Amino acid sequence: MSEHAIEFRVYYEDTDAGGIVYHARYLAFAERARTEAIRSMGMPVSELLREHGLVFVVRDARLTYRSPLRLDDILCVTTRLLRLGAASCVLGQTVTREGVIAAEMEVGLACVRASDGHPARFPPNWRDLLRKLAVRD
Repeated sequence: MSEHAIEFRVYYEDTDAGGIVYHARYLAFAERARTEAIRSMGMPVSELLREHGLVFVVRDARLTYRSPLRLDDILCVTTRLLRLGAASCVLGQTVTREGVIAAEMEVGLACVRASDGHPARFPPNWRDLLRKLAVRD
């Protein structure tokens, strides 16, 4: 696998008074897509906590809006690994509708201990899992 793509429908709850997807909802769509990307590789995110006492937290996010999404649109979020460090990674996510880019994101995730919030290295099997999202040329 080199990237993961998943579709979602825009519901009324996702829109503002004008029927346009509310800006913060893009982050929610991206979160769902990241979770499903990891799950599709056979490892639900809950396993990281259960087996290692670790969690992912968003360290930073950069979001660029290109084209609006509207009620009932079907959007596709594509997720890929851009960079992988010892205890953090950066994922690129693109939101499209019918091939048109609606938004582009770079999301920095940190791996931290759930008990105290301190950074922790990715376990080897999780590093391998994340590498599967790297785009290969």
